[in-house]
Amino acid sequence: MNETNELQPTPEVENVAAAVPTEPAPAQETPAEENIANDEAQTTADEADAATGEAQADIVAGNEEPAQTQYQTKEEVVARAQAIDAEGQGGDKSELDYLKQAFYRLHRAAQVAARNAFIEAGGAPEDWRPEIDAAEENFKAAMQSIRQRRAEIAEEMERQKTENLERKLAIIERIKELATSPEEANQHFDEFKQLQAAWKEIKAVPAERATEIWKTYQHHVEQFYDLLKLNIEAREYDFRKNLEAKERLCEQAEALANEAEEDIVSAFQKLQALHAEYKEIGPVAKDQREAIWERFKAASTVINKRHQEHFEGIKAREEENLAAKTALCEKIDELNANIDSLKTFADWDERTKQVLELQAQWRTIGYANHRQNAIIFDRFRTSCDQFFTAKAEFFRTVKDEQAQNLEKKRSLVEEAEALKDSTEWRKTTDKLIQLQKQWKTIGAVPRKYSEQLWQRFTSACDHFFEAKNAAGADQRAEERQNLEAKRGIIEELRQLAEDKANATIEAVRELQAKWNTIGHVPFREKDALYKQYRAVADELYQAFGQNQARRRLEGFQKSVRQAVAKGESTLSREMERLQRVFENRKAELQTYENNLNFLNATSRSGNSLVAEMNRKVEKLREELGLMEQKIKALRTEMIQQQQAKNDAKTADTKPADTKSDAKPADTKDGQEEA
Repeated sequence: MNETNELQPTPEVENVAAAVPTEPAPAQETPAEENIANDEAQTTADEADAATGEAQADIVAGNEEPAQTQYQTKEEVVARAQAIDAEGQGGDKSELDYLKQAFYRLHRAAQVAARNAFIEAGGAPEDWRPEIDAAEENFKAAMQSIRQRRAEIAEEMERQKTENLERKLAIIERIKELATSPEEANQHFDEFKQLQAAWKEIKAVPAERATEIWKTYQHHVEQFYDLLKLNIEAREYDFRKNLEAKERLCEQAEALANEAEEDIVSAFQKLQALHAEYKEIGPVAKDQREAIWERFKAASTVINKRHQEHFEGIKAREEENLAAKTALCEKIDELNANIDSLKTFADWDERTKQVLELQAQWRTIGYANHRQNAIIFDRFRTSCDQFFTAKAEFFRTVKDEQAQNLEKKRSLVEEAEALKDSTEWRKTTDKLIQLQKQWKTIGAVPRKYSEQLWQRFTSACDHFFEAKNAAGADQRAEERQNLEAKRGIIEELRQLAEDKANATIEAVRELQAKWNTIGHVPFREKDALYKQYRAVADELYQAFGQNQARRRLEGFQKSVRQAVAKGESTLSREMERLQRVFENRKAELQTYENNLNFLNATSRSGNSLVAEMNRKVEKLREELGLMEQKIKALRTEMIQQQQAKNDAKTADTKPADTKSDAKPADTKDGQEEA
């Protein structure tokens, strides 16, 4: 899926309706032919406004273009511009405007594509700079040359209009001279007709002087006809000829009024041509001037009114289009307002569909008014660019993250493949489990690598665990045998515990030695089995311990008495030895108890190390208790030995005739001896 190259709106310059011409001024009480001059001057200005508006009409991106050449490349547009320049005629303004719009539409589209490619390649949007476009330079050069040529042509036209004005002013001055008296008018009637013909041949004059010069000319023509007394038949013939021509124009205007329903714009343009022709026709008889003008004006008014209504309708539709386009801009602005909440590909895909739908709706909407259309399109295009720029940045960031994730997962795959043939089952199992946990913490990778890496990783893990399961089949059978053997030992220990009178410590130790020679049992059974074993063993040792401690103490006392009987002075040394051992065992007990406190705080229940240490602590306590009894017994023996020595010494110091049952001399001495 192409994640960043969605269709973006192309730059547009929307159409502007032709300027609505104003209706000709109504007839005044002044002579009818003067009203014609006023009306035709107004019509000429309206025609110029309409032409200006039509020359400004352009194409909206996404709307239907006029029937002109559809250019596919910038080079085609440049070639056409250079061809127009080579013709040297300045070209048609509407075509030049179309060429300009077509070129920069293609130019901006190429820039957008280049910028997107730069961002997809890893570049930062703010670092992108457009390259110099040779086609743009050539296009600007051709258009500049055409503009200069058009300026020269316009300057030449203005000069020609000035010359035409001078020539018409000269004709007016000559007619003024001919209209000084009836005699002059009669004598120079032929020259007057030649001046009228010359006037018709002279074309446009400067617009600001057109009305003035026409009114002046009409005034002096009418004055000439009013002074003309001779050749009445020629004058009447001229009036009649002019009337026929104007009636023909009235009929054509009335026909246009009936055709206006089908194509009002074409009818209006034809009406302008009729007005231009009407203007060139001379006067009619004075009593017919008002009627013929009213007839022509009535047909013109119908067409002008419909023409105005036509463009008012266009204006209303343009306002509706502007409102619709403004609503689309507001919608896309709402979509951009929470753009930071888009975190996944699915989020961006869904939002992209919404933006593209808005673009599709935009293309179905017609032109807005000329002043607002470019503004509203710039707003819409900016919002679209904002969205697609943010999307490109998101995908660039994701692309970088996926590249990093790809390297991490490749490293895990290589580690797993290196371990797959290992036979260190426990160690390798722990390592592979750790790798699997790491794999889950790593994010997504590019789709084209994802499945391949996953297959390699899982294949390596499966290869190891399948080998481990195959190798562990015999081991599990052996563990089951060991489990049954140890259960048998526990049963024998229980039988000894039930018959404590006949049980011996040697039998218990023999069973324990046999236990230690048996190998591993199934892991799940290990703790429960050992707990049973330890319970029955502790029960036996507790019973044996009490008897043994008593026997050991009696044996110790017997050995001490034997040593005393032999006269060996070993009591004090034995006391010192016992006290040293007692202190060492006491310190050892303290160390074990401290370690137990730490392990109980940090270790989970059922820890075998804690159980073993508890057994050692109990054993040390038993030994310390036995030592205390030995020290006490030794101290008693030493006191008795000392008492015997004191008694012997006293017996040696008594007189021979002293009776053995004699009382002490006094109570005090007797108490002291006692």
